[in-house]
Amino acid sequence: MPRIIFLNRFFYPDHSATSQIVSDLAFDLASSDKIVHVITSRQLYEEPRAVLAAEEVVDGVHVHRLPTTRFGRSGLAGRAIDYSSCYGLMWHRARALVQRGDILVAKTDPPLTSVVAWRVAAQRQARLVNWLQDVYPETAAELGVAFMRGAPLRALRRLRDRSLQGAVANVVVGERMAERVRPLVDGQASVHVIPNWCDDEELGPVAQQTNPLRREWGLTGKFVAGYSGNLGRAHELDTVLSAAGLLRENRQIVFLFIGGGHHFEELARSVRTRGLDHMFRFVAYQPREALKYSLNVPDVHLLSLRPALEGLIVPSKFYGIAAVGRPIVSMTASDGEIARLVRAHACGLVVEPGDGAALARALVELAADAPRVAEMGRRARLMLEKSFTRAQALARWRELLLRVSEGG
Repeated sequence: MPRIIFLNRFFYPDHSATSQIVSDLAFDLASSDKIVHVITSRQLYEEPRAVLAAEEVVDGVHVHRLPTTRFGRSGLAGRAIDYSSCYGLMWHRARALVQRGDILVAKTDPPLTSVVAWRVAAQRQARLVNWLQDVYPETAAELGVAFMRGAPLRALRRLRDRSLQGAVANVVVGERMAERVRPLVDGQASVHVIPNWCDDEELGPVAQQTNPLRREWGLTGKFVAGYSGNLGRAHELDTVLSAAGLLRENRQIVFLFIGGGHHFEELARSVRTRGLDHMFRFVAYQPREALKYSLNVPDVHLLSLRPALEGLIVPSKFYGIAAVGRPIVSMTASDGEIARLVRAHACGLVVEPGDGAALARALVELAADAPRVAEMGRRARLMLEKSFTRAQALARWRELLLRVSEGG
């Protein structure tokens, strides 16, 4: 097989979701004697001032790290500068590294990396595989990014479409995303669905009575509705706040939020303003080694996505929730990616975003029915074992890359 070269802004030892996924695949390929390179930044997602080694070999993977700018995620202008520096440096490094016949795998961090990779692949006669974690620029437009409309939006779409059409394969992470991408490709390249994954061998159910974090966080005897991970612009908060207001006299149900993100502090402020502090716990991101305990603290997990973003984003936290055998309350469009899976496998409930009363009723019902909660959790784990294990996803990737290398 020819060399495989990944482009992504973050890579091991970074623990962000996109980094963990690309790191898993790169290490898996290297372990089977493939020649694997990664072009990435020298930063960590949660520590932008970190400076990692410029060049190193990690578990057989050749890592090339770029000195990108570090304005961070606090403002759109700084983020745009960071993206621009990453594009320029990725293009320059890839042109120097990529050779004829190589397979170039471009992820979507930063957004529209496919455009950089497409130009390099064309110049170097390499084979391009785009790996879409989300669909840009439509995601930015739906989130209200100021300049993502009119002529700039149309121009970026045209460039993006050409980069998808110029690939030998485009990998998306969900069926709804495939429905969005196939018309963009217009039959000129293949589209493959390979879902994301989690470490399902490390993550598994832990009984509440033996979970040290349950006791440490003062949640013994409570029914916990949890949210774990990034709470960003794609996620909707009013449903949870409305449900909590209706349940303010309920002393059994508690909302637990673990993580961070654009809306994390906003939610905490809203909780204080509405006098709902007694119903919420806020905890920072947990280290990776504690994930199997932190994900097991909730009795049920909340998962949120604004309906307009269906097919543009698939929440990757879904797989970790299923791995620990917890039910999913999907606050998403009723015909969305996660809602379809929750219904098909009877592993949770679906609540329309904005319907706080429905969420409140669902939590009261579940809090009073422990056997039902346990059965939903069991079904969630079975769903994962049947269709979404890491081993299955990595096998699909190996098969696809073999076909690409053989010209299929």
